[in-house]
Amino acid sequence: MISFKNRLAIDLGTANFLVYKPGAGIVVNEPSVVAISVDKNQVVAVGMQAKEMLGRTPEVITASHPLKDGVIADYRTTQAMLKYYINHVLGRFRLTRPELMISVPAGVTSTEKRAVIDAALAAGAKRVYIIREPVAAAIGAQVPIASPVGNLIVDIGGGTTEIAIISLGGIVAQSSVRIGGNKIDQAISDYLRRKYNLIIGDQTAEQVKKEIGSATILEAKKTLSVRGRDMTAGLPKTVEISSNEVTEAISERLSSIILAIKKVLEATPPELSSDIIDRGILISGGGALLRNIDTLITKVTGVPAHTASDPLLSVARGAGIALENLDDYMRSVISHQ
Repeated sequence: MISFKNRLAIDLGTANFLVYKPGAGIVVNEPSVVAISVDKNQVVAVGMQAKEMLGRTPEVITASHPLKDGVIADYRTTQAMLKYYINHVLGRFRLTRPELMISVPAGVTSTEKRAVIDAALAAGAKRVYIIREPVAAAIGAQVPIASPVGNLIVDIGGGTTEIAIISLGGIVAQSSVRIGGNKIDQAISDYLRRKYNLIIGDQTAEQVKKEIGSATILEAKKTLSVRGRDMTAGLPKTVEISSNEVTEAISERLSSIILAIKKVLEATPPELSSDIIDRGILISGGGALLRNIDTLITKVTGVPAHTASDPLLSVARGAGIALENLDDYMRSVISHQ
């Protein structure tokens, strides 16, 4: 029997960092944020504790997202975050170094992929397996990817949206756009600045999206009081916005995602197109939680779309299942020692 004692699967997301431990399931689900002391260059906080510091730190501490658009933007901070969570889950003192399965965007370049591998090895890994996010999301959503039928996965993460047709364990056609939850939040911030002269923080924009955001116009519209700073007077200000305004604010970003889905559908072999019409489009990632995103995709593409159960966990869970059943999924992963 294979020992899973020193194996971990990691969803290295722009917005969230998830760790799957074989036999235990998801053991870490934290924001991908690290706070570092400027003078000592030491990690002060990681995850939710660090996220609460965003926009509130003194000069001696910087809190930031080390990943941007699905790839590493700050190598040293990413390495520190990986090391912190490996030690947190497996313990600081280990006889052997762990094997890691890490998910990366489907459209990642060889340089960006190498940066992930190097950061994992520097954080203490013995061996690194790389799995592409749409493949991991499909496995996590219990899609039988090894069968000779086409499955269309749309994984809307914090930094990127990954669209892929998967058949026989591999990607047949794919597209990756660097638009995800963070860009949708930014669109809400930009809209409030333009229309109401109101400056809000990233966390407030995310709250607006979660509470009243919708991909389509709601019949019974919702409203929310939003607090921020008046751009002209510089004083605190509160405005009330509606869900329909949020839909208007994010429509351009969602149109870019829809366009990428259409491109993949156009590049799909005819034999697989009929499978996709039968099986529909599976939506995973945090963006799948946006109200009516499935309705919008169905309406524009003409292909029925449905959201995965626990879409936030699909990639991490799929990477973990692939790690537990390496022999079965070896065709879908890349190994680096």
